[in-house]
Amino acid sequence: MELILRNARFKDSLELFDIGIDDGKFISIKKNIPEKGDEEIDLGGRFVSPPLVELHVHLDAALTVGEPRYNLGGSLLEGIDIWSERKKILTKEDVKNRVRKALKWELANGVTRVRTHVDICDPTFNALNALIEIKEEFKEYIDIQIVAFPQEGIFSFPDGEELMRKAMEKGADVVGGIPHYEWTREDGVKDVIFAVALGKELGKMIDLHIDETDDDHSRFIEVLAAETIKNNYEGKVTASHTTAMHSYNNAYAFKLLSWIKKANLNMVTNPLDNSVLQARFDAYPKRRGHTRVKEMDEMGINVSIADDSIMDPWYPLGLGDPLQAAFVFVHYGQMSGYNEMMRLIEMITTNPAKAFGATDYGIKVGNTADLVVFDAPTAIDAIRLVAKRYLVIKNGKAITQTKPYETNIILNGKKEQINFIK
Repeated sequence: MELILRNARFKDSLELFDIGIDDGKFISIKKNIPEKGDEEIDLGGRFVSPPLVELHVHLDAALTVGEPRYNLGGSLLEGIDIWSERKKILTKEDVKNRVRKALKWELANGVTRVRTHVDICDPTFNALNALIEIKEEFKEYIDIQIVAFPQEGIFSFPDGEELMRKAMEKGADVVGGIPHYEWTREDGVKDVIFAVALGKELGKMIDLHIDETDDDHSRFIEVLAAETIKNNYEGKVTASHTTAMHSYNNAYAFKLLSWIKKANLNMVTNPLDNSVLQARFDAYPKRRGHTRVKEMDEMGINVSIADDSIMDPWYPLGLGDPLQAAFVFVHYGQMSGYNEMMRLIEMITTNPAKAFGATDYGIKVGNTADLVVFDAPTAIDAIRLVAKRYLVIKNGKAITQTKPYETNIILNGKKEQINFIK
């Protein structure tokens, strides 16, 4: 046996397990593997999970914060204006250099699958061409899906429909859209209809930015659910953001949720960005501005948590870590119950893996040996500490290793190590 990980703790277990890996596969998972491995690592009771999945991020804009200026007002629309300026000086190498760095951050955080939205409202396709090359460059370490994302609209930007088709022909994997940014509601409806039709025509998945606004009249999600059902495309469509749902009246919202479930839509919330972008026009009380995660999760709708931004015009912070986003959502979404926090772990692992269309995913015998070890003894501690990734395994090989940090206090001349564990 090439590698045995000793004393691993899974999310819902008080007991410790050994994990045997050979030829890039999990071949044994039991309380005690009697054999000796060629290499053995004692995890010391650390929490182990499948790799994290980053279901929504904008790598083409990563690490551009402050270029050409900062988003002083903090709004979504100001961020789009700044990005439109920055886009004018994009080169393929500029994009590739920033994306390489951002992907290395993601890998260091235990992410091995990424869905990135790439702005295609640019006839040069500099960003798209760069991401297609990066996808090939990183394929051994990270699975990348590219969304053809019309940042400035399909029908509000010149030749938007043609650009979408060209982007898919060039190699984008997923059809995107942004109906709430179109000039009129009528154009927004056309945006949704076009995206679903194109996705079905090409046999591709669909992932729309949709209703990312505080306007409770923005209800394109109902159009997306209807078009998904009409086209028999259930399970292949993702709705990202849907922050307007926070402001819908409850009677409408709960009717809508039943249609979302019927359409089998995958839903994505982005708490880091939307906690700062939303409610910018509110006085007091200020809305939280996130979608109805708890209610959807309780109904069995597939909900994921994602980063959205890594130091870009919309969010000046971020480090490519979905666990950080989950930590924020404990507070932002009031999901601090034990079972709720355990569900948050699924929202950055198994749930987005399902929306991604991942197969051969999860820690079970026969699957490819991909996993992440957190420098924390339990799933709750991993969230609480936003714990570093102690070890990341991809195809049976270590691709990330982190040395545990040590904090000491000195009281009355005596040094005592502090680990922040109960």
